[in-house]
Amino acid sequence: MHFSGIDVTIFFIYLSVILFIGLWVSREKKGHEKDSKDYFLASKALPWWAVGSSLIASNISAEQIIGMSGSGYVIGLAIASYEWMAALTLILVAKYFLPILIDKGIYTMPQFLEIRFDKRVRTSLAVFWLLVYIFVNLTSVLYLGALAIQTIIGVPLIYGILGLAAFSALYSIYGGLKAVAWTDVVQIIVLVIGGLVTTYYALNFLSGGEGFFPGLVKLVKTVPEKFDMILSPNNPNYSELPGISVLIGGMWIANLFYWGCNQYITQRALAAKDLPEAQKGLVFAAYLKLLMPLLVVIPGIVAFSLHADLAKPDEAYPWLLNNFVPAGMKGLAFAALIAAIVSTLSSMMNSTATIFSLDLYKQIIRKNASEKELVKVGRIVSGIAIIIAVSIAPNLISISQAFQFIQEFTGFISPGILVIFLFGLFWKMATPNSALTAAVLTIPLSAAFKYFLPSMPFMDRMGWIFLILAASVIIITLIEKKGIDKKAIVLNRQLFATKPIFNIASVGVILILIVLYACFW
Repeated sequence: MHFSGIDVTIFFIYLSVILFIGLWVSREKKGHEKDSKDYFLASKALPWWAVGSSLIASNISAEQIIGMSGSGYVIGLAIASYEWMAALTLILVAKYFLPILIDKGIYTMPQFLEIRFDKRVRTSLAVFWLLVYIFVNLTSVLYLGALAIQTIIGVPLIYGILGLAAFSALYSIYGGLKAVAWTDVVQIIVLVIGGLVTTYYALNFLSGGEGFFPGLVKLVKTVPEKFDMILSPNNPNYSELPGISVLIGGMWIANLFYWGCNQYITQRALAAKDLPEAQKGLVFAAYLKLLMPLLVVIPGIVAFSLHADLAKPDEAYPWLLNNFVPAGMKGLAFAALIAAIVSTLSSMMNSTATIFSLDLYKQIIRKNASEKELVKVGRIVSGIAIIIAVSIAPNLISISQAFQFIQEFTGFISPGILVIFLFGLFWKMATPNSALTAAVLTIPLSAAFKYFLPSMPFMDRMGWIFLILAASVIIITLIEKKGIDKKAIVLNRQLFATKPIFNIASVGVILILIVLYACFW
C-alpha cells in the first residue's frame, strides 16, 4: 500500500504521542517508589471514562478488527452477537459481580478464589489463565497484527511480530497498568475514528459516492443473507453460531467468563476510584460495544459484497484499507489498527505479570517478597511472556478464521472458571473440593467433547460442559454435607444498589439491543 507523506506523518505522530503519554504517566514523584498497588492497579485512581476506554481498547484488537472482519466476510452480521451481547453482559457484571469483587479489595481474580475457597483453587486457576494469556491470546494478537501489517504495507510477518511486541513493551513493562490505562484513552479515540474512516470509505464506494448511509442500505439489499443475526441449521456457518442457542446458551458462558472473570478485563474495574466509578465505566464500555460491529463486522461484509479476491477471510480488512481509503486518511486508519493491537498486547502483558507476581510468586515462591521485588518480578514476567509469544506467533499461519480459533480454545477453560465464580459468588454452600473438581475437569472434558463429538458446535459444547461442571459442584457439595461454607460470601440488597445514572444508562443499552435484534432477526 502506498503511504503519502501525510499518512506517514500521522502514523508517526500517533506512535510518538502514545510513547510520550506512556512514559510520562509512569513517572513517580521524587522519593516515591512504585508498589504493587501502583504497578498492578494504577494506584486505584482511574475515573469512569478511563475505565471504560481501557476496557474496550484492551478488548478490541487484531482478533476483532482483523479476525471479526474475516468472520463478517464468511458468516455475516451474526458474528456481531459477540459484541452486542457483551454490552448486556457488562451491565450484569457491573451490577452483580463488581460489588462483591471490589468489596473484597482484591487485586487478582485468582485471589478472590482463595478468599472464597482455598489456595488450591487459586493456584490452579492462576496457571490456567497464564497458559491462555501467553499461548492463545498474546500469540494470536501478535500474529493477526503482523498479518495485517504484512498485507497492508508488505512488512514480512516476523518483523511485524517483533515490531508490535517491542513497541507495546516499551512503555507497558516499565509503567504498569497506569501507563496502559492512560494510553488506552488515546488509543480508543484513534481506534473509533480510524475504524469509522475505513467503514465510511468502503460504504461510500459501494454506494457509488453517495455516502455512508446509502452504502449501508445498498449493502443490506445486495447481500441480505449476511444480515441474519440468528442462523438457521441449513446455514453453512451454523456450527460456528448455532442459531437460537447463541442467545440462550454458550455465548453467555463466553461473555460472562470474559467480562466477569477475566483478569485483564476486570483489572481495569478493580483499578477504579470506587464502585460507582467502576460501574459507570462498564456501562460506558457497553455503549462502545454497541458501536463496534460498525467498525469490525460491516467492513468484512462489504469486502464479501465486492467479491474481494482473498487468500483467507482474515485479509478482508487490510484489503479494504488498501483499496478504498484515500491517501491522507490511510495513516489514521492504520494507526487505529496498530492502536487496537498494541493496547491489547500491553494489557495482556500486565495482567500476566499481575497473576504470576501476586498469585504464584508471592504465594508459593517467595512469600515475604517486598513491594519493590514484586514490581521487579512483574516487569521480568511481562518481558518473558512477550518473548514466548513472539516465538510461537509465526506458527499460527495456517489458521483461517483466527477470531473463531481464539473463541474455541479459550472455551476449553471458560465453562469451568465461570462455574467456579458463579457458585463462589452466589451459592453459600459451595465447597473448595467442588470448585477444585470443576477446575480440574474443565480442560479434559472440553478435549473429550471435541474428540468424540467433533461435529458439535463449540458454543453448544461450552454449554453442555458448563451444565456438567455445575452439576458436579452441586453433587460434591451435597455429598460433603457441610452446610453453609465458612468462607461463603454474605450477600444483601444494599450491596447491589446502584446509582440512578447507572440505571438509566443500562435501560438505554437494553432498549437499543431490542431494536437491533428486532431489525436483524
